[in-house]
Amino acid sequence: MRENLRILHLEDDQNDADLIHFALETPEWDCEIRTATTGEDFRQAMLNTVFDLVISDSAVPGFDGMAALRLVRERDHSIPFIFVSGDRRPEQVDRLKAAGATDYVPKSRLTDLVPTVRRAMEAPLAKVEQNGILLSPVVDRLVSVIQQLSLARTLDTVMAIVRRAARDLTGADGATFVLREGDKCFYADEDAISPLWKGSRFPMSACISGWAMLNRQSAVIEDIYADARIPADAYRPTFVKSLVMVPIRTESPIGAIGNYWATRHLATEEEVRILQTLADSTSIAIENVTMYANLDEAVRNRTAELEAANRDLESFSYSVSHDLRAPLRAIEGFGQLLFTEHAHRLDGSALNYLHRILGSTKRMGQLIEDLLNLASFGRVALHRSTIDLSALAREIFDELYASSPRTQVKLLIEGKMLADADPGLMRIALQNLLSNAWKYTSKRVEARIEFGRATDANGEWVYHVRDNGAGFDMQYADRLFGVFQRLHADSEFPGTGVGLATVQRIFHRHGGRIWAESAVERGATFYFTLGQTA
Repeated sequence: MRENLRILHLEDDQNDADLIHFALETPEWDCEIRTATTGEDFRQAMLNTVFDLVISDSAVPGFDGMAALRLVRERDHSIPFIFVSGDRRPEQVDRLKAAGATDYVPKSRLTDLVPTVRRAMEAPLAKVEQNGILLSPVVDRLVSVIQQLSLARTLDTVMAIVRRAARDLTGADGATFVLREGDKCFYADEDAISPLWKGSRFPMSACISGWAMLNRQSAVIEDIYADARIPADAYRPTFVKSLVMVPIRTESPIGAIGNYWATRHLATEEEVRILQTLADSTSIAIENVTMYANLDEAVRNRTAELEAANRDLESFSYSVSHDLRAPLRAIEGFGQLLFTEHAHRLDGSALNYLHRILGSTKRMGQLIEDLLNLASFGRVALHRSTIDLSALAREIFDELYASSPRTQVKLLIEGKMLADADPGLMRIALQNLLSNAWKYTSKRVEARIEFGRATDANGEWVYHVRDNGAGFDMQYADRLFGVFQRLHADSEFPGTGVGLATVQRIFHRHGGRIWAESAVERGATFYFTLGQTA
């Protein structure tokens, strides 16, 4: 059986890459080569795939081979790393090897590549020093494997890591990864010198992996033909003479890992312990995969729910705009005709009733408009630009003067307050805040309204709209930005109770916030931020 090699190749020259891949063709192995042309490609490949070998050029634009080497060694000390680049002087080659490279092959001598890869794959692991502690090759390899398993996000990745590591850690001739499927053992993956049972399913009671799971303990068998637990006929076509099988998770096993030898071999206690440690780490990795899969599914379901809710909201908005406004327009229209053409026939009470109907329809129309605006502001895209809030405030006050003329109002607007914000949404927000200040100071003999800003302790701009109007009791401040929450009687200060909820949503969309300070009959100050520093 030809060995399968998963190779990561850092190279940005397509011609060089093709020549190197051609040089790797040999009857000894089948190569699965992933070519990375940039540093980001290389990082993503290392994150998402388990490789048996890394080949690297000296550099690609923005990322050099030494950085690639450091990245690989941080993840796994055992992966052979071979530089294949232009000719180098001997001292430079020594420097690469001292940094952790396994070997070096010049591009001018690609005939040396296969023997170099063969030596790298067969060479024993060197002892590695970490934090002043000299680790054995097996312990260092086990640490690297556990680190890789902690990053795995799919079951295929977990199996790819484990199948190779199970052989490396014990020097076995083959390894299988078995999953429990009800009362069956599914031989999901393998790495061996010749085929075993990959893809097959056997009853739990008829295979040694089932025995290990049912009994929640390892099975160590020196001679498979001398152990009653082994179905000998299933093993005769294979190379297997000895084996070890350990359960994945001893408490309620979910699978098993098997190691096989082509010659008689009695696994040592250390080999069994290492293999069981690998299986325990595999159990945690599979649980993590399941957790992330469930999380992804929950996110997808939640996204679908939100999309459905948005469609319902759009449908509701359409219904409000068309189905509710139509009868309202009819009431208002015919009421206005009744007043225009027949007012002279109505007595005082009837005229009073008619005025109330017309006033209520106008208020209802405004309420519908406010609700539609509130619903849409959460979905509308922001289009930021630099705007002069001072000039915008003056425009709004000019409109307020025109619609509701007053003489005794003192306006104080700080000059040149520039902000990066959506012009349309900021006009709506300031229109609400400034018209509220205009409304709640309407009963003052000398009204005063201010619009300015200052920086807080964090250097963030804090804007304020301050008035000396009716104010409100701070114990009800938590109701201030709720829909339909009003702190004054409609007969005193009319409104729909939607404006401040709209303002809050607009500032939140900009990454800011809004709050208020007030006292009854002593005015109010509304503060807001846009998430911008001075």
